[in-house]
Amino acid sequence: MMEASRLKIVFFGTPEFASAQLEAVLQAGFQVVAVVTAPDKPAGRGRHMQASAVKLSALNNGIQVLQPLSLKDEFFISTLRGLAADVFVVVAFRMLPEIVWAMPKKGTFNLHASLLPDYRGAAPINRAIMNGETISGLTTFFIDAQIDSGAIILQKKLEIHDTETAGTLHDRMMHEGRSLVVETLNMIAEDRAISKPQEVASGNKTLHTAPKIFRDDCRIDWNSPPQTIYNHIRGLSPYPGAFTSLQSATGTSTELKILSASLIKESCNAPARSFCFPDKNRVLVCLKDCSLELNEVQGAGKKPMKAADFFRGLRNDGSWYAT
Repeated sequence: MMEASRLKIVFFGTPEFASAQLEAVLQAGFQVVAVVTAPDKPAGRGRHMQASAVKLSALNNGIQVLQPLSLKDEFFISTLRGLAADVFVVVAFRMLPEIVWAMPKKGTFNLHASLLPDYRGAAPINRAIMNGETISGLTTFFIDAQIDSGAIILQKKLEIHDTETAGTLHDRMMHEGRSLVVETLNMIAEDRAISKPQEVASGNKTLHTAPKIFRDDCRIDWNSPPQTIYNHIRGLSPYPGAFTSLQSATGTSTELKILSASLIKESCNAPARSFCFPDKNRVLVCLKDCSLELNEVQGAGKKPMKAADFFRGLRNDGSWYAT
C-alpha cells in the first residue's frame, strides 16, 4: 500500500472527454508525471496546427507531454520506461501495444463508456442510443491483449433518457467518469483493486459491439420503424450527424444532415417521406401514423441552422421528399 499522492501516473488520452478525467486526477492530488497524447494536427480553414485537449490541460499544469507517432518507437518506449510510473491511465486513446500496457507494476486501466462486456469498441455512446438502449454506464478495467476485454475494476450505471442524444450522454459520462477514475486510482494505491473477469455469457442477454462509425452508418433508412429512425438520429447527434438525400418534385436533389429532431404523434396528410410545413416555423417528415419534426439541420457545405430557415433558403422546386 502507498499514499495516493505518491502514486506515479502516466495519463494517455486525447479529446475533451479525456482531459476532464485528467483534471479530476490532478484535483484529487495524484502525481501525473507525463501525458501521452496524439500529435498536433492541422484544423480549421487556416489549417493551423492544433493541440489536443489533453495536451493543453497538461501544459497548463506543467506536465511533460509525449506525442509519439508510433507507440512502439524505441525512444518513446525508453522515455516511458524511464518515468518509472506505477500505473497508466487510458481514456479515449488508441489501442496500446503490450510493451506499453504491461510496463507499470500496478497495471494499466482504461475508462470505457459502456457497461462491459456490452458495447466493446470505438463508439459505445453512439451505438447504445442508435440501438434504443435505456441503460448504459461506465467501466474501469485493466487492459489486456484483447480490445476492451480486461478484468473489470468498477462500473457505474446511467439511464439513457428518451430524448437523449449522443452529445448529451457524452457530456454526462464525461462528468460521471471523473469520480470513477479517481476511485479506481485510490483502490490501486491502497492495493484494494479486486478486479473480476468479464462475463461474456450472461443468460439470454445479447451482447452488442460498438464499431467505429463510418459514413454508411449515418444514412437514414426511411424503411425502418419511426422509433428506429429517431434513435438513429439521436445516436449520431450532434456528430457525425445522420443524413438523408432530399429530392424535389422537379428533380433537384441535395444532401441534408438532421442534427436534432422530435418524434411526434401528429401525422401529415401526405405520402410517407414527404416534407410538410404546418406553419412557417415548423418542418415535418411524414412517417407511418406519426411525424418527425426537424429542429436543427445542416445542408452540404453549410453551417447548422434551424430546419425552417434551411427550407426557406431552398429555391421553390415544389414539394420535397427524403430518399
